[in-house]
Parts: sequence; C-alpha cells; structure tokens
Amino acid sequence: MAVKRLTKNERERVGQVLSLLDEHYTMEYKCYLNHETPWQLLIATILSAQCTDARVNLVTEDLFKKYRTLEDFAAADLKELEQDIHSTGFYHNKAKNIIECTKTLVKEYGGVVPKDIEALTKLAGVGRKTANVIRGNVYHEPSIVVDTHVKRISGKLGFTKEEDPVKIEFDLMKVLPKDHWILYNLQIIAHGRSICTARSPKCRDCFLFNLCRWEGKNDE
Repeated sequence: MAVKRLTKNERERVGQVLSLLDEHYTMEYKCYLNHETPWQLLIATILSAQCTDARVNLVTEDLFKKYRTLEDFAAADLKELEQDIHSTGFYHNKAKNIIECTKTLVKEYGGVVPKDIEALTKLAGVGRKTANVIRGNVYHEPSIVVDTHVKRISGKLGFTKEEDPVKIEFDLMKVLPKDHWILYNLQIIAHGRSICTARSPKCRDCFLFNLCRWEGKNDE
C-alpha cells in the first residue's frame, strides 16, 4: 500500500486493528531492554541489532556493572569490550561503535543523550531505529520503531508494501495515529512473539485474522 491518504474504510480498519491490539496487549509504555539511564538504553539498543532482547539483557547485566559510567565505556579497551559483548554477535563493529559513540557523548554533549533525531543518527552505530527507541522511551516523543516484528506484521496487515525500514517507518507514520506510534511497536512485538511468529504463525488463533491482508493466512 503506497499510502498517501487513507480511505474511510481503511481508516476504520486501522482503528479496528489498534483497538484489538489495545484490548489484548499493554497500553503502558514499557521497554524490553533493561536499563537505568538513557545512555545505558542507547548502548543496549546498539547491542540489540541482530540479537534478542533477552540475550542483550543477560550481557548488560554484567556489562553495566563493569562499565559504570559513559567515561568507562569511552576509555574501554576495544579487544576487551569485544569479548564482553561477544555473544550479542557482530561484536567487532558494536564494540567500535560503542566506544566512538560514548566518546562523542562525553566530549560534545556533556554526557547527555541528545533528543534530536538528526543528532542521534550522527552518533556511531545509531540509525533511525535506535534513535526512535531513545526518543520514544527516554523523551516520550511519538516515534515508530521498525524492528523485525513491525516490518513483518505491518506488511501482513497491509499497512506497507515496503521492505526498507526507513520507508516502512514513514508509511506507518501516515497510517497510524500519532498517539499509537510508540504503543504499536510494543504491541506488535508482543504479537510477534506470541501469535504472529516468523516461522509458525498461529493464524487460526489470531484475533486479527479477519483484518489481516496476508495471502498465506488461509494456508496456516
């Protein structure tokens, strides 16, 4: 769906989808990555690329005890940090980006994670997904986070035909009311983990079955 302006029927269908998501999942803002500070969330989100939140939380439990401040990360030995985060995958790039990112935060931002998406995406290892996690969870700015669940399920719902995460984000900004931008990600993560799983979606058990546009749903 190349969305520019929704028809009345499409607006109603989107509203029905969101109402059902609200009914079945949380209406509270929550973050699946454990953190106590904005910079900890930033590092955890960098680590979450191509890695599960559960694995990241296991790693950061010890990581944030070893490196207690931004300055600790900025001064970290690259090889040592690589070993500390090895199990999250892509650890060479992640370690390098974390050190560069934290150095920039210390030197240019006084240790404060910026709110502006342009400033965030200039940090090493920070794309729009990571930036929107920070904007939504730290600053409560309406933001759409396009992770694997959002990409997969938004396509099945017919909210987008795009494959590129940035294009999907902008499609969803046109489809979804702003008050659901953050909630949608949280609810779709829950839906993607429990019902609309990547490998074996439970279509017949899905409360969105009649609203779903996925052609393969009748084969499940």
